[in-house]
Amino acid sequence: MLDNVRSGLNVGSAFRTADAFALEHIYLCGITAIPPHREILKTALGSTETVAWSHHADLPALVAQLKNEGYQVLAVEQVDQSIPLSDFQVEPDTRYALIFGNEVEGVSSAVLPQCHACLEIPQVGTKHSINVAVCVGIVCWELFRQFKWA
Repeated sequence: MLDNVRSGLNVGSAFRTADAFALEHIYLCGITAIPPHREILKTALGSTETVAWSHHADLPALVAQLKNEGYQVLAVEQVDQSIPLSDFQVEPDTRYALIFGNEVEGVSSAVLPQCHACLEIPQVGTKHSINVAVCVGIVCWELFRQFKWA
């Protein structure tokens, strides 16, 4: 789930990452741009045609729906109780839904209490911030790595 991601370039990059790791669906939420958008198409390189997607105005309702469908919903966000990505262990036969937030505000605070957990990418730099498209790549790679070789 992309939560109010402003940049179409970031959205297109998320599509390419989703294609690379065979994710089943991208949920574009709130103000997140939808295909066909010039910036999305520029970075997606055709992956908007290979990855299923849908737009949802109401992220909390979508999270509730996915939880009812049996998904473990994980926000990727820096909060007090975040689990370092390096400590997170996927559970076999568990379906995960990840939420990536706005480039400035992060994941909407209204949806954080609905999540099963929050993941955080450990960082040692001074900014403690990673571009959302890069974040999607790091987190999806780690979960893919664990599923593939578990």
